[in-house]
Amino acid sequence: MARSLPPEALRRTVDPHLLPLRSTEELPPLTGLIGQPRAVAALEFGLDIPDQGFNIYVAGPPGVGRMTGVQMFLEARAKAQPTPPDWCYVYNFQDPSRPRALRLPPGKGRELRRDMQRLVEGIRREIPRVFESDEYNARREAILKEVNQQREEILQRLNQRARAQEMMVEVTPMGIAVIPLLGGRPITDQQFAALPPAMQELLRRRREAFEEEVKQAIKEIRQLERTAQERLRQLNREVALFVVEGLMDDLFEKYRDLPEVLAYLQAVRDDMVENADQFRGREEGQALPFPLPLPAFADLALRKYTVNVLVDNAEQQGAPVIIEWNPTFPNVFGRLEKESLLGVLHTDFTLIRAGALHRANGGYLVLPVEGVLLNPFVWEGLKRALRQRAIEIEEPGERMGLITTRTLDPEPIPLNAKVILIGSPLLYHLLYLYDEEFSELFKVKADFDIEMPWDENGMRDYIALIGTLCRKEGLCHLDARAVARVIEYGGRLAEDQTRLSTRFAEIADLVREATFWARKAGSSIVTAEHVRQALEAKIYRSNLIEERIRQLIAEGTLLIDVEGAKVGQVNGLSVLDLGDYRFGRPNRITATIALGREGVIDIEREARLGGPIHTKGVLILSGYLASKYAQDKPLTLSARLVFEQSYSGVEGDSASCAELCALLSALADVPIRQGIAITGSINQKGELQAIGGVNEKIEGFYYTCKVKGLTGEQGVIIPEANVRNLMLREEVVEAVREGKFHIWAARTVDEAIEILTGVPAGERGPDGKYPEGTINARVDQRLREMAETLQRFGREERPERKEAEARKNEEGSSKGESDRPLQRLPSADPTRRGFPSDLPAEDQQERLSP
Repeated sequence: MARSLPPEALRRTVDPHLLPLRSTEELPPLTGLIGQPRAVAALEFGLDIPDQGFNIYVAGPPGVGRMTGVQMFLEARAKAQPTPPDWCYVYNFQDPSRPRALRLPPGKGRELRRDMQRLVEGIRREIPRVFESDEYNARREAILKEVNQQREEILQRLNQRARAQEMMVEVTPMGIAVIPLLGGRPITDQQFAALPPAMQELLRRRREAFEEEVKQAIKEIRQLERTAQERLRQLNREVALFVVEGLMDDLFEKYRDLPEVLAYLQAVRDDMVENADQFRGREEGQALPFPLPLPAFADLALRKYTVNVLVDNAEQQGAPVIIEWNPTFPNVFGRLEKESLLGVLHTDFTLIRAGALHRANGGYLVLPVEGVLLNPFVWEGLKRALRQRAIEIEEPGERMGLITTRTLDPEPIPLNAKVILIGSPLLYHLLYLYDEEFSELFKVKADFDIEMPWDENGMRDYIALIGTLCRKEGLCHLDARAVARVIEYGGRLAEDQTRLSTRFAEIADLVREATFWARKAGSSIVTAEHVRQALEAKIYRSNLIEERIRQLIAEGTLLIDVEGAKVGQVNGLSVLDLGDYRFGRPNRITATIALGREGVIDIEREARLGGPIHTKGVLILSGYLASKYAQDKPLTLSARLVFEQSYSGVEGDSASCAELCALLSALADVPIRQGIAITGSINQKGELQAIGGVNEKIEGFYYTCKVKGLTGEQGVIIPEANVRNLMLREEVVEAVREGKFHIWAARTVDEAIEILTGVPAGERGPDGKYPEGTINARVDQRLREMAETLQRFGREERPERKEAEARKNEEGSSKGESDRPLQRLPSADPTRRGFPSDLPAEDQQERLSP
């Protein structure tokens, strides 16, 4: 039997006197995730296992605290882990286009950068001073003097040999010229031209013979100059090495335990010694390669000795937890910045910038999967980094082959980080199905539940969550009564008297709004009244459409009866979801019955306004009718069901019980009480199944009855399975307590129809018949009468039909077989053309015959 629910069953309440607090200020802060034991176990497993590919996908709907909860969980875990190393990029003296990556202990990166800055400053100060010293100048002059002396000796010997052959040599900017002598004096071009040809030829041969000796002398001079230059370079190297090693001795000692840094320092030392001139400055009037100010040119030339600290973990305590809210390609993998130099874009290793993967290296990187998939190249780049366990910095255009200009190719940095993607379950399933690499790289799924048990532990966690939120955001703390109201609101969100919602974003918003009303009232603590104000204000901001619908019902524009009784008419309940607000509203459902074989026709489906689930509910309804009433007779009827004044789509099967009751009322010719609404889904056995939005549906009908006048006879029938989901507003519970409104729980259609009509449903007896006067007996009798009437009508009509068909056949045979019209077979769709198998055998043969 259906039962009337007492007020205590309509809402679970929390006794504030049983809560272990006077206000949330007394409680310790929250630690770890609450209400997510499955997700916590998955996170712990994924973070503990070191093998490759065990990255984590956190799945759950928005608002359940996925990002905040994961961040708190990771930060608590990361504190106990070692701090990862620093990473720096330095100049590669062997291949400048491929900067080297250096790994240093935490905090050493900035020290190395500072040490290199001091080294450059010291060398820029000491090198000019040493090269301007008297000792250096004396040694340099000695080398030059010796070279000049040897050069003069070579020229003197050459000149002596030339005079012996009546010639002389002259040193010019173009080289050494050989000039013939005539009478001991150099001959001019005019004098040479005036000589006899024989003399000219003699002088020419003599000069050509001597030019071989000149060439040999020039070779000796050049070799001498090269030797001098080498000696000067060697001198400069010795002087520079003396200065550089003196300044770098402390660095070699400081970084002796870091082989990579030592190798870099040795390369720096060698380059500084080899290119000591770059520290000596330029003399006044000396041309520059391009018109840059001298300080800028010097800084650009010496930039190769800079250390680019890519990741600085000097201030980091434990492993890093990085959340990248905007996962673009540069933000995740780093970038090569560029600067304008004389109108041309220029880059070098000092302009390499870190991405989220670099900062999270050695720790955890959290990414929203929607952003990863929407930003170009990020998903493919992330998979490649996880496969190769290395971070490569490149231009995004290179991935498409659009950049062909020369750029940098920084050395990849080894990747050792756990990547946590946060997204919806739908995206997880899509990636799993359509991306073969996804299951290999993200082997751990952490599902966030939308509910948690409503027990002592659950309430304690809720209280701790509220207290932590108040401390973190500086909100007013809540007293025990206010906490009790917030917990009850959590049960309302979960739509369950045994569960609390984990949509902590909405819980936090309620606490924030309650704090607003408390401060507006001048209170330093949030009370239950402030929570009530926050809830009512939130509803008022969003329920404009709900109030307009109630107004239309009150005015009679939308036809809803809440008094009296009518045949074939019932009040069904639906839920309208506006995104930020849901509310219930009644819908008038009507059924009409007539003779025919079409069966049950869903007008919503015929008008293409009914969704597939709603259509399924109507088909199940038809199956129930056939199973219960068509065992000893054919089910021959034409019934039409419709949602009156419905101008949009109808979806869901929660009205199938209401539709069936309207149909039974029409068949039995028994009126239904209009003050009672019903919701519930049915199966083919006539059992009521649970539906969603039960609280909104009940409240929607209650407020409809309220605007049209409560009579004390009104109420709602719900499935028994939905009793645990009741978390009705206090006003509705109070109306039930005062007897102004009623809520019944039913298990079957028979129980529901008894409440709606006040007539017993009746059970089939051993003789296969229902008790006289019951709903089922009246329906069964009506269906039998309709079948017999339709059968008699068919017999009376059949002779005339046979004669007409015979005449048509004769006419068709005279026209030819090809002109015979095609005969349409009866449809197998029971909602459109009836059930051919339910027709009498003779009638089936008649319809199927040509």
